[in-house]
Amino acid sequence: MMDRIFGATKNETNADKKGFYEAVKARRSIYGIGKDRVISDEKLQEVIEYAVKHTPSAFNSQSARVLVLLDENHNKLWNEITKETLRAIVPADQFEATEGRMNGFASGYGTVLFFEDQDVIKGLQEKLPTFADNFPKWSQHSSGMLQFVIWTAIEKEGLGASLQHYNPLIDDQVKEKWNVPSSWELIAQMPFGNPTAPPGEKEFQPVEERVIFHK
Repeated sequence: MMDRIFGATKNETNADKKGFYEAVKARRSIYGIGKDRVISDEKLQEVIEYAVKHTPSAFNSQSARVLVLLDENHNKLWNEITKETLRAIVPADQFEATEGRMNGFASGYGTVLFFEDQDVIKGLQEKLPTFADNFPKWSQHSSGMLQFVIWTAIEKEGLGASLQHYNPLIDDQVKEKWNVPSSWELIAQMPFGNPTAPPGEKEFQPVEERVIFHK
């Protein structure tokens, strides 16, 4: 069943292809999220583990790491750690908008935190010094692919999500609170929940100005 998250099988039909295209198109930033369980925690874990296992990485480094926070752990991330960290640095007269964003993320029931294991990257740099400067860049590429795969997959399961970047402000507190290995570098945070509001209108630049196609 998991082999059909994106409709990719050896006997792929036109309907399967359409399902994949629609899933890619439907993945949007959803900021209105709630705490209703759209899928079981077991199904969520299955989807995320499948994505981590099968998303490609440079030299098959498999440097991606993921921490999933649900319910009270999710609330602590946004209400106790991120909100209070920002309260200390955002001017008081501007904090109302910041607090509103944090409350919006906390209104969901879970967050996926994306990390890259720097020990793996350093090991590749030592093993293949010719490409040493590129491994940190390729690591980011791999993380971006994983973010997209998980984002699209959970959207297909009926969840809404957005991608946030409050690192490195919260890195140390996250590692201490959830016993994250010191070699894991936080890359992004993805709060999710049941969609409670549709995404905004999306404008597109002319695709012919963005793609060069030579026959």
